[in-house]
Amino acid sequence: MTASKLTLNPSSIVRTLGIAAFILVLLSVLSVSANNLTGDNSVILHKLNKLFFVEYEMNIPAFFSALILLMAALILTVIGVLKRKERDSYAMQWIVLAVGFLFMAFDELISVHERMIEPTREILGNEYLGIFYFAWVIPMGVLVLSLAILFFKFWWNLPSKTKIYFLIAATIFLGGAVGFELLESKHCEIYGKENLTYIVLTTVEESLEMLGVIVFIKSLLTYITETFGEVQLQLNNSPSEAGLLDAGQFKKA
Repeated sequence: MTASKLTLNPSSIVRTLGIAAFILVLLSVLSVSANNLTGDNSVILHKLNKLFFVEYEMNIPAFFSALILLMAALILTVIGVLKRKERDSYAMQWIVLAVGFLFMAFDELISVHERMIEPTREILGNEYLGIFYFAWVIPMGVLVLSLAILFFKFWWNLPSKTKIYFLIAATIFLGGAVGFELLESKHCEIYGKENLTYIVLTTVEESLEMLGVIVFIKSLLTYITETFGEVQLQLNNSPSEAGLLDAGQFKKA
């Protein structure tokens, strides 16, 4: 049996993702600025704005965000499978995290969480909601808090470096996804979305979300290399073995 091996370099991967995220945010800022300066009268600039503005769904930044979330889900799955082969007591937590990130990737494309806004607003009374105008943050906030409590022991037992990376990634991501979302809510209820302040807030929010996921990916790749050694993906030519994951494919350096 012959096989090809692809060695993964965590630093190179994270650097590439970071550069890609920076370019997409820059293109978003440029497209929005150009579109606003022309008063949204240019068809070409309007289409470019739709294509690159980080706030919109089903465009290039949204697909990139979904892609890095899927990447995180894949890495989590790999760790979960390897931990399960080792009969690690926390193997299931890695798999649950993978499922969670898979859902987040799906949500990034079609914004499932926004379907919660109207029902939650009705429960809250629909008037003067302030920071809860985008009311999805309440049920999702409860979910995140519940998961944080359930996963605290898992997080606490991670290696010190990984534990710190996880905390930094979560702080950055939630600071954007929840923190800036609350600011946007209050502003949007009063002034609407068609203004510079809202555009700036959403751009910062989406940028922080991308950065948080990239830091998380870095933490996962670093964890793999330090726990299992050099990361190698073995691609077998044999159809019967193609796609199978074996702990031996991740060899210690």
